[in-house]
This record gives sequence, C-alpha cells and structure tokens, in this order.
Amino acid sequence: MTEHTVLPYQTEALGPTHSRAEPSYAALLGPAWLNLPPPVQARFGSTAHAKQTRIYAGQVLATELSLAGAILAQLARLVGGPMPYTSSALGPSVVAVTRVCAFTPDGTGADVWTRSYARPGRFPQVIQSAKCFAGPTGLEERLGFGLVMRLNVNVDGPPGRADLVFTSAGYRLRIGRLDLPLPDALSPGHCEVRHRDEGDGAFTFTLTITHPRFGRLLRQVARYHDHPSPQGDTP
Repeated sequence: MTEHTVLPYQTEALGPTHSRAEPSYAALLGPAWLNLPPPVQARFGSTAHAKQTRIYAGQVLATELSLAGAILAQLARLVGGPMPYTSSALGPSVVAVTRVCAFTPDGTGADVWTRSYARPGRFPQVIQSAKCFAGPTGLEERLGFGLVMRLNVNVDGPPGRADLVFTSAGYRLRIGRLDLPLPDALSPGHCEVRHRDEGDGAFTFTLTITHPRFGRLLRQVARYHDHPSPQGDTP
C-alpha cells in the first residue's frame, strides 16, 4: 500500500512564468490523481458536474459510536449536528452534492453535501456540510455555525485501484472576521473519510473520528451507487 501526501496548496509559490491552476482535486493531488479509478475521477472531477446535483443512494452498513462519541455527537448539535447521533443509524441513505457558486462571503464556491440517514421510528437525520477550495491546505469543510475543518486530500493504494482519502488538518471557529484555531481539547480529534470504488457504479464511504485521549469515537460505513442527475446528463 502506498500513500501520496499532499503539500499545502499555495498559489503564491508559483513563479511568474506559471499560471495559477484552477482549484480542483486533480490540481491538489497532481500526478497521484491518475492513480484513482476512472469512476472516482468522474465523481470528483472539477467540471463534469458543475451544473448538476449528483445523487447517490445506498445503505449505511455500520455506525459505531463510543460513549464519548455519543456525547460529542449530542454536543455537536450546537454546530448543526455533523455526526450521527446513535449507533442505530442504519439502513437507507441518500447523498446529494450540489455545486454552489459564491458560497462564502468572499465569493468562494463550494460543493454542498446533504446526507440523509434513516433512524428507526424517527425522521431521518440530515447532515449538511460544504467543501471549499480554500485555506493553506487547499481544502476546507464548512460544518455550520462557523466551525471549519481544514482537510488534506491523499491517494492511498495501487494505481487504478487507489482510495481517495480526506484527513483533518485542524479545526477553526470562523465568525465574520473572527478566525480562531479550535484548541485540541475542544476538537473531536483526527477525522478520516475514505472513498473506495467497488466497481459497477458502487463505492463505499468510511468515516472514522479518533480522539487522542478517548480513542475512536465514531466509525461509519455506507455503500452507495451512482444515480442519474435529476437535471439529466448535460452539464
């Protein structure tokens, strides 16, 4: 197993003879982008779905929450509830990804992810976040109420069968012009999201959050299938 580590995305370092690369996963990953299976490249390509909402339907196969993880999930409801609340969050799930131009006050665009998880005897839990090409690592996830998770993006695995892996690189609280780092004691710890292509239009999504003191707080595994966009196939 090989891993490609991505350096911070800094357009300032480009020389005068170089043009600024358009923000995209391919630009962040460089040559490692080509190690991803073609379906993963299609799902995360910068322009293939620029005017579409991508829909993925599937099943949550496992949700494992420790006691500390369950407490954190409840506290996280103060910032929009970005974590599943209970280990019973199994069954049907739908993910919609919509490109929103000028999502942030400074005009930065974002991919807005909306995830719906079934809960027995209750309405589904809906989790929303937005991925923006911004910050020193080149990628941030806005979780709501000013909470921002900086992300590194890597490729892990052999060429043609590699996983796309997102890992946390620090948390910040951003409200208006206020932009403060979140102390480690108040952060959920290390977050990893792994996108693995399974072939035939299917892929798995594995989310793991591990705290340096309390250990693994959350592990969730879901399997989805590509679904035609409601707007059709024309960008």
